[in-house]
Amino acid sequence: MGSPKFVDSIEAAVDLVLASVPGDIVLGIPLGVGKPNPFVNALYRRLRADPSRRLRIVTALSLQKPVGKTDIERHFLEPLVARVFEDYPDLDYVVDLRAGRLPSNVEVSEFFMKTGDYLGNAAAQQNYISTNYTFVARDMAVQGMNVIAQAVAARGTGAQMRLSLSSNPDVSAEIIERVHASGRKVMTVGVVNQKMPFMPNGAEVDPGLFDLVVTDPRGTHAVFAPPNNKVSFADYAIGLHASSFVVDGGTLQIGIGSLGDAIAQSLIVRDRHGSEYRRILESLTQGDLSGRETGRFDTGLYGCSEMFVNGFLKLIEAGIVRREVYADAVLQRLLNEGRIADATVRPQTLTALLEAGRVRAPLDARDLAYLQKFGVLRADVRLDGGELVCGTTRCSADLRDARAFDTVCGTMLGSRLLGGVFMHGGFFLGPRDFYERLRTMPPQELAKIDMTRIDFINQLYGDDELKRQQRRRARFMNTTMVVTLLGAAASDALENGQVVSGVGGQYNFVAMSHALPDARLVMMLRSTHATKQALTSSIVWNYGNVTIPRHLRDIVVTEYGVADLRGQPDGEVVKRLIAIADSRFQDELVRQAQAHGKLEAGYVVPERQRHNLPQKLEDQLQPWAAAGLLPEFPFGTDLTDDEIRIVRALKKLKHASEHPAELLQMTVKSLWEGREAPRAYLERLGLADAHGLRDLLVRRLLANNL
Repeated sequence: MGSPKFVDSIEAAVDLVLASVPGDIVLGIPLGVGKPNPFVNALYRRLRADPSRRLRIVTALSLQKPVGKTDIERHFLEPLVARVFEDYPDLDYVVDLRAGRLPSNVEVSEFFMKTGDYLGNAAAQQNYISTNYTFVARDMAVQGMNVIAQAVAARGTGAQMRLSLSSNPDVSAEIIERVHASGRKVMTVGVVNQKMPFMPNGAEVDPGLFDLVVTDPRGTHAVFAPPNNKVSFADYAIGLHASSFVVDGGTLQIGIGSLGDAIAQSLIVRDRHGSEYRRILESLTQGDLSGRETGRFDTGLYGCSEMFVNGFLKLIEAGIVRREVYADAVLQRLLNEGRIADATVRPQTLTALLEAGRVRAPLDARDLAYLQKFGVLRADVRLDGGELVCGTTRCSADLRDARAFDTVCGTMLGSRLLGGVFMHGGFFLGPRDFYERLRTMPPQELAKIDMTRIDFINQLYGDDELKRQQRRRARFMNTTMVVTLLGAAASDALENGQVVSGVGGQYNFVAMSHALPDARLVMMLRSTHATKQALTSSIVWNYGNVTIPRHLRDIVVTEYGVADLRGQPDGEVVKRLIAIADSRFQDELVRQAQAHGKLEAGYVVPERQRHNLPQKLEDQLQPWAAAGLLPEFPFGTDLTDDEIRIVRALKKLKHASEHPAELLQMTVKSLWEGREAPRAYLERLGLADAHGLRDLLVRRLLANNL
């Protein structure tokens, strides 16, 4: 690995790239917050103005600050966005792509898109690359990539500088390896962003990984920080059900958003308020907790998730994610089996490693290095002529000798195993306090979080035995949009082919859940979703797009319960899924399944399953929300109380605007009651001095919905 060229100007870095890479530029940039936005914008602007050269950008999850679609939304969002997103610079290519004005010499291909943002966008839909996350490095490398750029965190200066890939060690290094292995050249650019958390372990790299390291202060800006979403009663019900499959001493994967927060909060309630947790679950399951886990986390969990989200951080702070794993399959197996009791180093620790043949007797230099790496022996122990030496103490290196063994155990053992990690992640995304916590976390705590490559996290291939030992009792929690009555799931696209988001790592975790003998997949979805036309069931007879085929069906969770589908015949799968569907759609689902011969003609949904309705769910969970166990924002919010009230009202108005009968009823009620909203709210929404009929009506509707 050579020495990079340090450049203190973004424009100068763009000059160097354009001079060093002739012809068209194929730029690879990381998913999410790892993009060096100021550098990418400078390069994009330069090539946008030079149609003689083409630019192709290959990436995923290009983030943009929220933009209102109406005057009211824009008035509301302006101060909120300025406060929450601070100086985060939007990506110019995103702005142009969404507006449909990308220049003809620029193309953008993404393998995962921000959910729903590009529906109907022809350029984005046509250039979408469908791939599993573990294949991203392979599939990006074949695009002819000749420039890779990434935002990095930095410590030190000059020869002492160290860099961290921070949020995104996921695929960059693998792409660079693949491109170089093919004999092609790729120019690598690291742009220092001092606000990126400096993550250690697998994320820390030598500056020589990059050809250019850009230290321009303009590369530093706020990290994109989406505020926490409100957790609804439906979210909580799903999270509570899902949390009851998590096993103490096991492994956890969850995602971002309100469902991830609901699972995390449910696990915290389970650990700290066990009796209340069981009572909540009993109300949701009609008293049947068979097959559920409801106990405390005495051993703790290990987090292994492509996405390290705020929910995981809260579980770490709550002491629930704390089961440490080690980068050695034998050591991990001995811990799993209890032959090594815990992380405290004892004579038993050394005995177990000797009996397992992981170290030999007499010890040689490799054995000593291994024992010191994991803290079994002190760092100041050395080998000298077949003897172990520590200070003034010497003994034989043959630990089969009882006297030598006793001497080592008395004077040379370490105190605690080293190198333990309780969280492996591939990239992160979270609210502002999430990043601040990572930036200020004590080094000894931060060392327990290892941001690393996606090919380690998302699959078992490579270090297969190590991963199997670490990922015991794994529970992989994934979200989907639609589940068919035969157990297939559609998570990435609509049945007309329009891509909503992408496959990401979902298929990888599903495959892993079936490959690991004690793992389970928990596929979560809300039982209904609203369209402009009507409320629709998310459990359907069939669907024109499949992300996860039905032969990989396992546990499906809606707000109304759990359908354990593993190993079940089709007829039973149909019954179990109908049992957790919204009751307003159950009869039609029964008719469709019967019409296609997958359900016996006389089948009737049992009475106890026919009350799956939102009001009943609210009645069940409202007391626990009032008691503070299920708060709307369990991990806080960047919104003020007034902003929350306004958001609620605007959501009601938006929903009503898509349903004419509801809007008419709301309008009549608002005009009849004649309420007025607080002036501060009207000023925030640009309605304080409005006098037109439409604006006056909106004022009344707003007041009625506050």
